[in-house]
Amino acid sequence: MINIDTIRTHPEILKKSLKKRNQEEKIEWIDLVLNQDKKWRQLKQKADKLRQKRNALAEEINKLKKAGKPIESKIRLAKDLPGKISTVENELNELKSEINSYLCRLPNILHDSVPEGNDDEGNVPFKFFKEPQTNSFELKPHGKIVEKLNLANFKKAADVTGAGFNYLMGDLALLDMALQRFAIDELIKKGYTLVEPPLMLNKKAYDGTTDLSDFEKVMYKIDKEDLYLIATSEHPLIALHQNTVVEEKDLPLKYIGVSPCFRKEIGSHGVDSKGLFRMHQFNKVEQVIISNPEDSWAHFEELEKNSENLYRKLGLPFRVVNVCTGDMGTVAAKKYDIEAWYPREKKYKEVGSCSNCTDYQAVRSNIKFQKGEERHYVHTLNNTAIATSRTMVAILENYQQEDGTIIVPRALRKYMNGKKKLGDKKNERRKRTKLIWWKS
Repeated sequence: MINIDTIRTHPEILKKSLKKRNQEEKIEWIDLVLNQDKKWRQLKQKADKLRQKRNALAEEINKLKKAGKPIESKIRLAKDLPGKISTVENELNELKSEINSYLCRLPNILHDSVPEGNDDEGNVPFKFFKEPQTNSFELKPHGKIVEKLNLANFKKAADVTGAGFNYLMGDLALLDMALQRFAIDELIKKGYTLVEPPLMLNKKAYDGTTDLSDFEKVMYKIDKEDLYLIATSEHPLIALHQNTVVEEKDLPLKYIGVSPCFRKEIGSHGVDSKGLFRMHQFNKVEQVIISNPEDSWAHFEELEKNSENLYRKLGLPFRVVNVCTGDMGTVAAKKYDIEAWYPREKKYKEVGSCSNCTDYQAVRSNIKFQKGEERHYVHTLNNTAIATSRTMVAILENYQQEDGTIIVPRALRKYMNGKKKLGDKKNERRKRTKLIWWKS
């Protein structure tokens, strides 16, 4: 939600941002909001004067009573004031509601460094890690590999739940958990606080974090309940501080949210008709920072580097792109995407996003910090540390061997009970033989 103070003081900046977003049709909303805000402030002055007059008359009546003097004329003057105040307050509330309806639908102000473009083709890559390798053999679809190794059951999941869900089994389930523990441990070292958030939020909490009218099409609503399954742990982590004031000395607040995420829309899967890349339910480790506005752009770069370091340690080829205007959502002022290399499609695809939402969510959620005698809105930032499903696909493709086995990235082996390969049946037989010999 756009801060009304921004429109009052810098309407031209918002108009410029709307033009850059190719949303010129909303530019006229700025002048409309300014006119309505002017009426609101005039009405507020009128309401304040009426309240002052009511309070002064009440005080005067009390003094006259104590002095034993007649009060009838003053009572007549005071009698009409509550109705007048109520009428003005109703007008104020109507105006405020109308103003907020525009403020909530206006997108965040873009940072100057956001490139212009119509869609994701306009995103600008600016950092690369590791040259993608050329395979001397034909890569197998990751879905077929994990089914052959009895590490997933897509068919039964579709039977009992529907397409876009799955059973992860054995070492693949362990790999999912290993990625979560790996990301959590790395971020705890950097001073982030681990949080397991609620998996449902009510409408009021969700309204504070995102444009629910846009987001509802991808969210699961609980029937006959004012509850939605979360699409990302970012949302309950922001809601954690809804309607609160943080002391400046306590900023920044740094969180790691770990949770399942639920989304209706999963889109296309690319070359593979089934698998792990897009699912209705997946696990994600999310970074969230609540920041002093003066520091938020430094934290933005910090969050991105945290994710980069995770993918570097996993040894996966990736690039970082500066997301363009046409691929930018409503809430972010600037966004970077990390895109891992998927060799079966021979292309980079998004595995995580890093966003600085400036004060957009804070205004909606009413999150402020105390600085001396004044209160200001905080800035909120979020970044996908690791979305396990997409990262597992990248591992299953980039670490795939000609014999159909998958090398486990070195950084994950301690979380996989030392396992170095998935599907290495010879190694499994050797382990069983040693165990039988030891028991005998």
